[in-house]
Amino acid sequence: MKLGVVSDIHCNIAGLRRALALMGPIDRLLCLGDSIFDYRFSNEVVALLKETGAYVIHGNHEETFFGSAGVRARAGASIDHSLMQWLSDQPLRRDLVVDDRKIIMVHSTPWEPRGAYVTPGHPALMRYGDVDADIVLFGHTHMQIVRTINDVLVVNPGSAGDARDHSNGRLLSAAVIDTRAIDARIIDFPDPAGV
Repeated sequence: MKLGVVSDIHCNIAGLRRALALMGPIDRLLCLGDSIFDYRFSNEVVALLKETGAYVIHGNHEETFFGSAGVRARAGASIDHSLMQWLSDQPLRRDLVVDDRKIIMVHSTPWEPRGAYVTPGHPALMRYGDVDADIVLFGHTHMQIVRTINDVLVVNPGSAGDARDHSNGRLLSAAVIDTRAIDARIIDFPDPAGV
């Protein structure tokens, strides 16, 4: 199967749409969290994720929005409450089996405590290779990674909505995973929102 992977959309509907267009035909979309941004909710982003049947997890921005600090934000008059409930119901982590491959979706790390920024040169990156999976997908850092560690394909697609990765010229990015071959390709693209 071909899996499209996005992360850290941060309410950028134009970035998400462009990522989907550039991926070409995929069998399933995976979103690794932070589809929303701080206390802002995007009906358009969440609706598109829901309409495409995406597997979605929470990132730190969903945790903040749906936590005690997000009470006022959740009361916003423009928020579609059915979409907010749908996003609220998504988990912090997903463990999938696709083409007999074990795939773990997390926003930051599959170990506790969660929340570390594991960048391409960070020593903790090697820990992803100790996870019981064939593929580990994570986001959070907005920095793309495709690396095989101890026979585990480790992929961070970068950000489809808030470019911060200097290694790709601060372009937005997404990934496409081939579960049979256990490989990934990163797609870089300028932010169509001009943000």
